[in-house]
Amino acid sequence: MTAVVQDHYSAAPEDLFRVAQTDTPTMGDDDILVRVHAASVDRGTWHIMSGLPYPIRLAGFGLRRPKYANPGRNLAGTVEAVGPSVTGFAPGDEVFGMSTSTFAQYATARPGKLAPKPANLSFEQAAAVPVSGVTALQAVRDHGRVRAGETVLIIGASGGVGTFAVQIAKAFGADVTGVCSPSKVEMVRALGADHVIDYTGAEFADGGHRYDVVLDIGGNARLSDLRRVLTPRGRLVIVGGESGGRLLGGSDRQIRAKLLSPFVRQQLGTFVAKETAVDLIALGALIEGGKLTPAIDRTYPLAEVAAAIRHLLDGKTRGKLVVSVLPPAPATGSTP
Repeated sequence: MTAVVQDHYSAAPEDLFRVAQTDTPTMGDDDILVRVHAASVDRGTWHIMSGLPYPIRLAGFGLRRPKYANPGRNLAGTVEAVGPSVTGFAPGDEVFGMSTSTFAQYATARPGKLAPKPANLSFEQAAAVPVSGVTALQAVRDHGRVRAGETVLIIGASGGVGTFAVQIAKAFGADVTGVCSPSKVEMVRALGADHVIDYTGAEFADGGHRYDVVLDIGGNARLSDLRRVLTPRGRLVIVGGESGGRLLGGSDRQIRAKLLSPFVRQQLGTFVAKETAVDLIALGALIEGGKLTPAIDRTYPLAEVAAAIRHLLDGKTRGKLVVSVLPPAPATGSTP
């Protein structure tokens, strides 16, 4: 099969990837082999690619060299084969979900990380959903505990997670304010945000407004500023924020928020998203119900994965970046 290959860690995608012919992944008894139609890029792609911050290497991605062939984590495609212990999936099923090394024509995945592809999405649209959509759902529903009638501030509303979070919060009945750059204001408004703040022209932490829930997805605001815009018993969820540090990578704010939370009335926290089929199914229901639509900025061919990641790092992305994976041409008398 054709796949993107990474032999070492590097923070610069241009010098890292090559396209090569590799063996099709070997299936275990509990695995599903998926013919990948499309994948997508998120901030985690860069972390896995670069091995930064360093704790990610300790999390199972390889200490000195990458454990996986490439940093792809999202996929949408068709089931090619299932292991003998797998139930609920059959060859030909259209699926989307999370796996490893998905910048390739085939990838193996576990049943607990796949779900039926929403019928009203293309493969490219479906590939944009898994990691970012699940993260947004858990931030809004589980950690922000957003309820109808509450006010929600989403910092980084135009990014991969943010575009999903805006729509999910609206689906839950919240009054949503998005924070983004001036060139993305209209896009965030089109997603359903009730109010949009251009961070270059207005200060969201000016004390004029307070919110029941603040989701900090793409910012680096000081913890004191984030607390200032919360109601006295408001809830802060720090989903992201990058400092470029090799050791903590910006997670020091999350650590300080967790340490401070027991001593104040406001609830301050963070989380690591859990990749589950249950949440993929929940997202699929929102999508098929017309309440959630992936916002796709650009689609790149498989050979241009490096260009997609560079576009993400440049900070100009509106929503998601998708990688289109051409299906392999069938070979007579051969199996994958």
